[in-house]
Amino acid sequence: MSVSELNDIENPKLIEEWDELKINENLLRGIYAYGFEKPSEIQKRSIPSMIEGRDIIAQAQSGMGKTGAFSISTLQRIDTSKSEIQAILLAPTHELVKQTYNVLKALGSQMTNLRVKVLIGGTSIQHDANDIRDNCPHILVGCAGRVNDMFRRKYINGDKMRIMVLDEADVMLSTEFKEQIYNIFQFFPEDTQIAIFSATLPQEILTLTEKFMRDPVKITMVAEKLNLECIAQYYIALRNDNDKFDVLKDLFSHISLSQCIIYCNSVRRVTDLYRAMIADGFSVCCIHSSMDKSDREREFQQFRSGGYRVLISSNVTARGIDIQQVSTVINFDIPKDAHTYLHRIGRSGRWGRKGMAINFITKYDVQQMKRIEEYYKIDIKELPNNFSEASV
Repeated sequence: MSVSELNDIENPKLIEEWDELKINENLLRGIYAYGFEKPSEIQKRSIPSMIEGRDIIAQAQSGMGKTGAFSISTLQRIDTSKSEIQAILLAPTHELVKQTYNVLKALGSQMTNLRVKVLIGGTSIQHDANDIRDNCPHILVGCAGRVNDMFRRKYINGDKMRIMVLDEADVMLSTEFKEQIYNIFQFFPEDTQIAIFSATLPQEILTLTEKFMRDPVKITMVAEKLNLECIAQYYIALRNDNDKFDVLKDLFSHISLSQCIIYCNSVRRVTDLYRAMIADGFSVCCIHSSMDKSDREREFQQFRSGGYRVLISSNVTARGIDIQQVSTVINFDIPKDAHTYLHRIGRSGRWGRKGMAINFITKYDVQQMKRIEEYYKIDIKELPNNFSEASV
């Protein structure tokens, strides 16, 4: 595999304005209607090559426009005059699938006869099959398990597939999903374009791409340039875990928050903190992987619409979910790896806005915080005693 890395000098196709793209006029209108005034850095670099049909490996921090990049490119690559499945976009969670679906529908709102279909677990397979048969979509957006099952049962056909996108590729190519992804590939023509996007791309994932990508263009924003300067990062040192709730309450009494996500490392930790905050009179909501799908979606939408200012979450919202009003992320529990840390704090500081991340650490977390600092070449400072001195 030959991997070429784009930069401003080597990339003649770098764009600065949307009008420089030779794309469907109705798609261009949809881009402006959606509120994209200018392309983000990852969009400037990835879209020109992607709409030419090149395989893409793209890395950029959460909130920098990856979903817009692959959605615009996919919409340009399909032909809505043909009643064929031409594109599949895969994501690891239901929430990400639905968010991508909404972005595709909004960007493609001016395109004639565009049809996009969601495929996720928890719905009737037969209903999905009938819907595809009677109203064939141009684009499928789904989770790997359901999409693989639909192919295996011959409910969908990949013969006309033009492009496949893997969002959060580090997860999609992990052990849990890898076999399903490989199975799905078997149903595509050999010349199907492959694009993978993620905020982190460990070397083992890049090695895996050699099995199924053809001379991909690699667009990488390295860790120390992942726009972490938009997010002020602090820690609060605690004697033990039992002090965390009291410190959290004290923090909330001193800092004015627009919207905040508090991350815990387990479902049990989420539910315990949620119950404690409710009992103390806080207006909060929570979301975790063990919740019923409809309950999870209801809570998420209430937070997103501003019904709640505080969301307590497990890692289910750490990846890709775009809530632009979030200004602060609190790691009630320190994440177990550097990649999850980036995904979590990336919920604040979306699209270059200023954000703040506050990490609660005990003596057991010190080494993990040092590993995170070393990995991203950052210096996480202690939160000032006078909270008002904390700045972004």
